[in-house]
This record gives sequence, C-alpha cells and structure tokens, in this order.
Amino acid sequence: MFRYSFLLLLVAVWLSCKKDSVITSPDALLRTSADTLRFDTVFTTVGSITKNLTVVNANDQRMVISSIQLKGGANSPYSINVNGVSGTSFSNLSLNANDSLYIFARVSINPSSSQLPFIVRDSIEITYNGNTRKIQLEAYGQNARFISSGRISANTTWDNALPYVIVKPLTVTEGVTLTITEGTRVYCNANAPLIVNGTLKALGKFYDSTRIRFRSDRLDGDYKDLPGTWPGIYFNNSSSNNEMNYVDVLNAYQAVLVQGGPSLTPAKLRMNGCVIDNAYDFGLLAFNTSLNVVNSRFTQIGNDGTPGNGGSNIIISGGGNYVFNHCSIATYANFYQNHKQPSMFITNNANGTGQPLTLQMDNSIIYGQGGLTENELVTQKTGTAPFAITMRNVLYKVKTDPADISFSNSLKNLDPLFDTINTSLRLFNWRLRDGSPCIDAGIPGGPPTDLDGKPRPVGTKPDLGCYEKQ
Repeated sequence: MFRYSFLLLLVAVWLSCKKDSVITSPDALLRTSADTLRFDTVFTTVGSITKNLTVVNANDQRMVISSIQLKGGANSPYSINVNGVSGTSFSNLSLNANDSLYIFARVSINPSSSQLPFIVRDSIEITYNGNTRKIQLEAYGQNARFISSGRISANTTWDNALPYVIVKPLTVTEGVTLTITEGTRVYCNANAPLIVNGTLKALGKFYDSTRIRFRSDRLDGDYKDLPGTWPGIYFNNSSSNNEMNYVDVLNAYQAVLVQGGPSLTPAKLRMNGCVIDNAYDFGLLAFNTSLNVVNSRFTQIGNDGTPGNGGSNIIISGGGNYVFNHCSIATYANFYQNHKQPSMFITNNANGTGQPLTLQMDNSIIYGQGGLTENELVTQKTGTAPFAITMRNVLYKVKTDPADISFSNSLKNLDPLFDTINTSLRLFNWRLRDGSPCIDAGIPGGPPTDLDGKPRPVGTKPDLGCYEKQ
C-alpha cells in the first residue's frame, strides 16, 4: 500500500513540475479564436463596439508569449487591451498550460476626403518560441455629416453626397420644410428621433440606390439588425403637407407616428413606395389624422404591447381619415418579434371619446403567423360618431370577423404565399410566389407600378399587396 501511494505521489509531483516548466519548442501549439477581426461600417469620429479575441496555450506546459503588438502603434486608429490592460505593446506574458488570455480591440476612424466607404486596416502581431502570428484588423469607415444642432429653423435640403448622422433629437420647426433628395441615407442615434412640426418632403425613387433610408447609426455586429435601436419619425399636430416617397424606415422603436389634422387636404402624410420594417413597438401609429398610403410595406413589427397602444404593424386611433391601396401588412413570430398583437388595430377612441373615422383599404394584405394573435385585424368602436371602414379586395386573417367593416371581394384566412419566409434565419421576401391567391385578385385602376417600380397589372387584374408578380 505504501509503495502504491508513493508512486502516485511521484506521478503527481512529475505532472506538477511538467505543467510549471516552460515549453520552448517552435512546435508548441498556440491557438487563436480568429485570424481576422472585422468591424462593420463605422462613421468617422464615432467609435465602434469592442470585439475580442481569445489566445489559447494548447499545451500541457506553461508558455511565455514574447510579445503582443499593435503594429500601427500609438498612431493606429485601433486600440487594444490584453486581459484588461490597455497599450500597444506587451511582452513576456506567461500563459499556463491549457489556459487563455483575451485581447480586446476597437476602432475610431478619423475623417478623410472620401465620400464612399473606405477600408481601415492594421494587425496584431503575436510572437512566441520563434514564431510569429498575425491577426488582421479590418474596418469600413464612412464619412458623414453630423447633425447636432437640435433644430432646423429655415428651409433646408439634404442631398446624397454624404450620409447624415442625427446625434440628438432633431426638430423641424413649424412653418419650415426639410427636403430630402433621392438616395440620401440618414442614421439616427439611439436617443435621436426626427420630430416634424413643419413639413418633411422625403422624395426618393424606386431603385435601391435612389431610395431614402432612415436607420440607426449602429451598423456593427448584432445592432445592425436589432429592432428598436433608434426612436423613429414623429409628425406633430402643427405639421402638414408631408410626403414620404420610396423611403425605408428600418429598426426603429416606434417607426412613424402621425397626429392631428384629420381634415387636411391633401392628407397630412402621403406615403408612396415606403418600407417600414423590423420596428419594435409599432410601424405606423396614426392618431386623429389623415393619411394616404400607396404601394407600401409594413412588415416584421411588434413586441408585447397592448391592444391599440403598441405591438402592431399599424394602429389607427382617435378617428381620422385614411386611404390605403396596395399595401402589405404582415408579421411572422420569431426571435425579435413575438407577435402578440394584431397586425392592424383600428379604433376611433380618443381618450374615452369616440371621434369620426373613415377608412378605405383596397388591394391589400393583412396577415401574420405564430405568436399569440388569433385576429390580425381588430376594430374597436367608441360612441356614436361616424365609423365607416370599407375594405375591397383584401386578404385578411381572423378567427372572428371584425365588427363595423364592410368587406367586398375579399379573401379570408388564405395564406398569401409570400416568396420566402424563414423565421429562424430571418429571411423574408414579401413578393408573391406562383399559386398565390393574391395574384390577379385586385381592383383595376390603381397605381401603374408596384413597390419595385415594375409594371402593374401583369395579368388581367392587379395583384394584392405592394408587389406585382412579374
């Protein structure tokens, strides 16, 4: 028994000594979790997120890393720290057997003369046992015009020469017009809504390069696809004569809010060819106002919320006057959208009082799948004020037909057969595929082109929704 215990002790001592000894062989194994750290588009003067890299001693002996260096040194746009210590050069780092250390990196890019995205590179060099390992650092930089004044007090035009970054809440004052020309990109900080007390003329065109795009200024990592990363666009009571043509509003918290002006002519906000996508709380909330919406898409919107207050693609509240034609309104439950509220909620309730409401919708789709929603279209009438909703040639999904809607030639509880819906991969193509019941199911006489700028109709009659099957 004594001899057996003694042998175990010798083995333990030998293993301990081996782990404490330093491996010096050039064949020693050093592993890194990546050979390149890539940063998505970073605006000049705005820092990136921090990314990390793991360095692993994959040997059963201790290793001494001779050096870890940021090759660009102090003049590099990148900064690193190793195990929480900042610097540009680190030496004689002891790494126990099968242990690891962490390198953290971020980038801040200085302005240049380039109007297009440009690549900023550097590298981290690791030397050990006579070997050299390089980790590439790569970021796309973008110059921009930063709007931090907080107020637009004179008629102003934004063009597409460089993107705009709205740093803090920006208000277009009453009586003032902000005109945004085709192809302009607008990026908003997490606390920076665009508030319109005057007039917004966002005048894009249907090509991707000529559309106007609003989204968060966080384009790195998971942030670029995260709903709710900036507040949205808000049209207040004093606003009038607004136009949004071929405008994308992406990843907002409350994408478009419009209030006041139910009797305005033309409508307070006219939307043509717009895409409102991946919003957190709602895509469009209209309170006692007037809208004319054509060829537009409101998709993948809503998280939790309460009926009529949030969680829906479109909420019509407090009465008003509304026209929708060739719109696609749909949400499929996934990791980002739990889809607990109807895709479209309509009420005339204004703080407990019923207000007159008129709504006409033609050639549109109101649909959803997954989540807890049984009725994708819900109405709620308050009081005896006029409440007139007409829906012609609409595909909608409900368990119980909503009250107070006059339907004609409409399709109930049929799958619209969108081209591609993959909720796990978050792949959505809202165009129609062969066999869709929406094909040739519309009323003629609408807009002659669809959201893509393609001709409508292709068949005997137009298709439902914002896209025409070509």
